[in-house]
Amino acid sequence: MEVVKVPRLMLSAPHKSSGKTTVTLALLRYFADQGFAVSSFKKGPDYIDPEWHRLASRAECSNLDPWLMGREACIALFQAKSAGKSASLALIEGNHGLHDGISLDGSDSSAAVAQMLEAPVVLVVDSRKMNRGIAALVMGMQAMTPRADIRGVILNQVKSLRHAEKQTQAIEHYCGVPVLGAIPHDPELLLAERHLGLTTVAETAEAEKFIQAAAEKVGRYCDMAALLALFHEAPPMEVRRQGSFGKHVAARVKIGVFMDAAFCFYYPENLEALRNNGAEICFINTFQESSLPDVDALYLGGGFPESFFEVLSSNKGLLGDVREKIEGDMPVYAECGGLIYLCQHATWKGKRYQLAGVLPFEISFGQTPAGHGYVDLKSREDSPWFRKGECVKAHEFHYSRVLLPTVDHSFQFDVIRGYGITGKSDGALYRNVFASFAHLHALANPLWAETFVSLASAYKAREQRHSGLL
Repeated sequence: MEVVKVPRLMLSAPHKSSGKTTVTLALLRYFADQGFAVSSFKKGPDYIDPEWHRLASRAECSNLDPWLMGREACIALFQAKSAGKSASLALIEGNHGLHDGISLDGSDSSAAVAQMLEAPVVLVVDSRKMNRGIAALVMGMQAMTPRADIRGVILNQVKSLRHAEKQTQAIEHYCGVPVLGAIPHDPELLLAERHLGLTTVAETAEAEKFIQAAAEKVGRYCDMAALLALFHEAPPMEVRRQGSFGKHVAARVKIGVFMDAAFCFYYPENLEALRNNGAEICFINTFQESSLPDVDALYLGGGFPESFFEVLSSNKGLLGDVREKIEGDMPVYAECGGLIYLCQHATWKGKRYQLAGVLPFEISFGQTPAGHGYVDLKSREDSPWFRKGECVKAHEFHYSRVLLPTVDHSFQFDVIRGYGITGKSDGALYRNVFASFAHLHALANPLWAETFVSLASAYKAREQRHSGLL
């Protein structure tokens, strides 16, 4: 352990859709362009915002989620992924409102994360429909526990210079913190949203242009020198230097990972955990590949396959190859979008699409989420993937619904909290396939990567024996 300076700052807001992601992206790009090594973090389980962070900062982004991962894992991950260089900055974006969370005591809120990391906080406040009363909103954020160290405010969507002046005077007089910027209403600073939040980087044609424009405009309307100074006002941290979680070992198996605009929801720590346990990651573009490469297992992550059913369904070669490998007992781990890909058919906007046909399910989509939020799962039986009685924390967010088959099907988990596949069960099992609506994080499930690689190793050995190579 060593005590070091880790310049850090959290950007949060009183409530969601205040503009904090746009401001976060602007700060990441602005400081990266100034020559700083910028590390970014997103509080919560979200996948989409980190994609935008990566583009803005030109570096990896990690999630920090105390409910999903636990306090100690959050701290360790933050320390491991902070840039750790003399010209480094770590920027954490909160999720929803500063004090929002599922725990009454706020222990899983953005405020709690800021407190555990001793990070100064800047609030991005939507200034519309308020005058001097905006100070009461900020005062409430200051008073609520866990107490976050709120060091400044950025006004967003201001109507006029006079509007900004009134709100600045009220905040600085009643709250005792400076207003560090006043960003006028600008349609070009609004990110497109969908039912799951922001649209993905891959689906946003001018994502790079948007980020660069945001950096220039926010740099013009905010006191960037004062914001930079706040990073350095964070107290020193006791840091255990480590490059990754787990010990790197030589690759002994290849795991194919679907990676494209349809399947892009992966925690970087999950891929890192697989590598640390001996996997070489082989990315597969489902739009371009008509067959599987030489791999020993498949990891089918989440995303928005429904936006691309036309191309996915028409790729009969890949669908057939996946089905054939599964019937030959290749291990496959599928989450949400990956589960959908393995089903019989899916109906989207009135059209029915044929999919891989591995699981005996039909997929439909509703107008409201079938599952939304954190899930608690308990394993009801031993399987290649999980042991009986094992408890798993995860999250789900899907409008897709499974129409149950007419035959009985085996499921891994009882759903204690959440919805899963049936409302009571999640984790469909078939041969060496595990398919679930739950998204797992490797830090919360330390045996997951080891199990995955072991199954891939066993499959590889069987295939080599069958081919006479062993």
